[in-house]
Amino acid sequence: MRECYAKPEPTVLEYPFERDGVVHHYLGTYTPLPRGSSNRPRLALVSLDISERKRLEEQQVLVTRELHHRVKNTLAIVQALVSSTARYATTIAEFQQSVMDRIASLAKTHTLLIDDQWGGAALRDILLAELSPYDDEIGHRVRLEGPDLHLPSEAALAISMAAHELTTNAAKYGAFSLPTGHVHVAWTLDRATSGERLLTLIWEEHDGPLVQEPTRKGFGSVLLQRVLGRQLGGQVEVTYAEEGVRVRLTALMPQTH
Repeated sequence: MRECYAKPEPTVLEYPFERDGVVHHYLGTYTPLPRGSSNRPRLALVSLDISERKRLEEQQVLVTRELHHRVKNTLAIVQALVSSTARYATTIAEFQQSVMDRIASLAKTHTLLIDDQWGGAALRDILLAELSPYDDEIGHRVRLEGPDLHLPSEAALAISMAAHELTTNAAKYGAFSLPTGHVHVAWTLDRATSGERLLTLIWEEHDGPLVQEPTRKGFGSVLLQRVLGRQLGGQVEVTYAEEGVRVRLTALMPQTH
């Protein structure tokens, strides 16, 4: 305050002030005034409540940090996709197409997450984003059955990548490769013994070509085990039954608020 008296020009300071139990932030302009008859120094103070501006500035810092975190995660996912695809692709053309398809699938899920301000995405919307192109007008080829379930962003990305791999496999070798084939996806949400939410999802293919267990593991199979099993801390069971592939996933879901 003494500095304000000593300077001939106005001094601008930010200061907090508690009012009704709430801390407000103010921008004060202290302007020296001529001494009066008492010869005491005088100041004129004009204060502006900048609490909302401070809140927005703090929010912007948090958003920037969160964006940086998510960009790093996304780049890590893309890097892993490219690296793993290169490891399992047998030709340059296969590598190029697989990478493009997987990044496109990742982009669709990011769109869902952005629409919800990164609050997550609905499981049904994630599945429909991959399966809708293969459905017919009467909904015979794709059947989804389960309660409304909103997934946090990390789980949404993991399940979307898995759904893409299963859909791609069905289109190349499974139910969607024949006009008679169809896919049924069902899920339930229960309470585990620990009290956490337990997701059980079952993917079943029907009326496609006869299924034979592959002689080598492709990236899709590895992704199911690594992403769904490890990232979600769940268990993945793949059954190559003659009538169609069956995948059963169980995973604990984080609580949403």
